[in-house]
Amino acid sequence: MTRGDRVEAGSAAVRAGSTLAAGIVETTEAAGAAAVESAEAAVEVRGLVKRYGDRSVVDGLDLTVRRGEIFALLGPNGAGKTTTVEILEGYRRPDGGSVRVLGLDPVRDAAALRARIGLMLQSGGVYQYGRPRELVHLFAAFYRDPMDADTLLEQVGLAAVASRPYRTLSGGERQRLALALALVGRPELAILDEPTAGMDPAVRAQTRELIRGLRTSGVTVLLTTHDLGDVETLADRVAIIAAGRLLAEGAPASLASTADGDLVVRFTRPLTDTEAGGLRATLPRATVDDDRAGARLPRIAADPAAVAAIATWAAGHGLAISALNAGRQSLEERYLALVGAAEAEVPA
Repeated sequence: MTRGDRVEAGSAAVRAGSTLAAGIVETTEAAGAAAVESAEAAVEVRGLVKRYGDRSVVDGLDLTVRRGEIFALLGPNGAGKTTTVEILEGYRRPDGGSVRVLGLDPVRDAAALRARIGLMLQSGGVYQYGRPRELVHLFAAFYRDPMDADTLLEQVGLAAVASRPYRTLSGGERQRLALALALVGRPELAILDEPTAGMDPAVRAQTRELIRGLRTSGVTVLLTTHDLGDVETLADRVAIIAAGRLLAEGAPASLASTADGDLVVRFTRPLTDTEAGGLRATLPRATVDDDRAGARLPRIAADPAAVAAIATWAAGHGLAISALNAGRQSLEERYLALVGAAEAEVPA
C-alpha cells in the first residue's frame, strides 16, 4: 500500500461520518426521524440480575438508553459490562429483572432482534484468511436490506485494502472492518465494544467521526469501553458500573461537575518535618505528598478560606507556591473515586 493510498484511505474515513449516515438512512429515513423523537427507549433494563453459582456478576442493574443517543457503559474489568451486553444481545439469559431492547425480549424475540442490531467485537469472530470485501459481502447476505458492501468499504476507508487477507491488516484497519460488519445490516442499535482500542491517534479520530455519523442518522449507539477519551468525546450519557451495580449516570460533563475536586498545592522546595507537621496542624485534612514538595486537601475544590489559609501559612514560613490547582473533578477523577469506593465495600 503506497503512501498515497494511505492518505486517500484516511481521507475517506474522515468523510465517512456524513456519507455513512446517509447510507443507513436510505431505507429508514422516516422511521429514523421518528425514532429519535420517540419516547420509547432503545434499551430498558430494570433490576437485572445474573449469577454464576453464588456470585452475582450483575446485581440489580437499572439502565435506560434513549433512541438516537450515544450511550457509554463504563467500568473496570469484572464490573459486569460484558455480561450485561451479552444479555442485551440475547446470548445469555438473565436470572432476574426485565430487559427490553427495541421493545423486544432478547431471549423470546432473539431472531427478530438480531436482524435489527449490529455488533462490533473488539477482537475475534472474523475468519483470519478472509478479505474485507469477501467478509462484508458475506455479512450483507445475512440481512434482508443490507447496505451496498463496496460502498460501505469505501465509506469506512478500507477500499484500498479490501482484497488483502484479514491477518495482514493493521489494528486500525481491523477495527474499521469490525465496524463495517456491525453496520452492513442497517442496524437501529449498534453495540460497539472498545471501538477505538489499539488505534493510533489519526485512525481513532476517524473512527470517532464515523460513530458520530451514526447518531446523525438516528442509530442508537451503545459503547462499552475503558477509554475515557471516547466517553468524553462521543457519549451523550454515560453509566458507571462496578460489581454489577449502577454507581452514577448522566452526561459526562455533569458527572464530572457533581463533585468537588481536590485542592492541590505545590511548593518550590520540599517541606521539612517541622513544616509538614505545621501544615497538618493548620489544615487537619491536608495530606503531604510523598516528595514533601506539595499537599492535597480532598474534595473542597476552590474553597476561598482554604486557599487563603494555605497562602497565609506559606507566606509565614517563607515558602513560595509554584502551583495551586483548585477545580472540579475531571471525569477520570470522578470515575476513580466512585469505583474505588464501590470496590472498598465489596467483601474480600
